[in-house]
Amino acid sequence: MEGDSLKYKIVTNNPLIKPNSENLYFVKGSYEDVLIKVRDLVYEGIELISHPLGASMRMLYSPYRSIIVGEKCNKIDPYHIEIIENSILNYRNTLESRKVDWVNKDDYALIDKELLKSTFSDLEVNYNNLI
Repeated sequence: MEGDSLKYKIVTNNPLIKPNSENLYFVKGSYEDVLIKVRDLVYEGIELISHPLGASMRMLYSPYRSIIVGEKCNKIDPYHIEIIENSILNYRNTLESRKVDWVNKDDYALIDKELLKSTFSDLEVNYNNLI
């Protein structure tokens, strides 16, 4: 379980995620910038582990997002490409009618971190050294 943590990396812009250069791609930018970084990684053959969009519509208004990616594969997964490309389109379409909720940014950062912990727990990974 402990060694599994190196199989996974976090792509995030959440300031509550502690910096650990070995397991973290920290994005200085928006939720959309995180999605674009994940898209770039997927096109390099990196596995997409967690879904790029939040569990609810409300989370699309969050300024923060953390996504788990895996190891580099021998070939690019077209299913992962479809997921990340559709996620970027859905995110952009959603924000055409409503803007990011900066007023509740601290709450969103905490929720994002808890969702990340839950995902690592589902993957049976000890996340204490990661986040």
